[in-house]
Amino acid sequence: MTRVKRGVAASKRRKNLLDDAKGYRWRRSKVYAAAKQAVTKAGVYAFRDRRTKKRTARRLWITRLGIALREIGLKYSSFIKTMSDKKIELDRKVLSQMAVENPEVFKKFTESVK
Repeated sequence: MTRVKRGVAASKRRKNLLDDAKGYRWRRSKVYAAAKQAVTKAGVYAFRDRRTKKRTARRLWITRLGIALREIGLKYSSFIKTMSDKKIELDRKVLSQMAVENPEVFKKFTESVK
């Protein structure tokens, strides 16, 4: 059986990981062991925060909607309940965009929902 020398593959793997750690501070960008730990942790944070970003965006939409509805004289919770009772399926993102970009149209829409 022929002998397999793994030097090229190992150094490529290490080089790729150090490339991923580019821009990190101090030894985390230069030393393989520290870089590996840093890149792994960064991946964990990235995975977690992709979900958190969705959560925060939804909170923002709800806040914007609540403010726009208060100006009209409605409560957010009662407005959403009325919409679900009337089977109007517009999501919070679209509603908040409408409230911010086209307040007149949003006001007409809320009048029709009432």
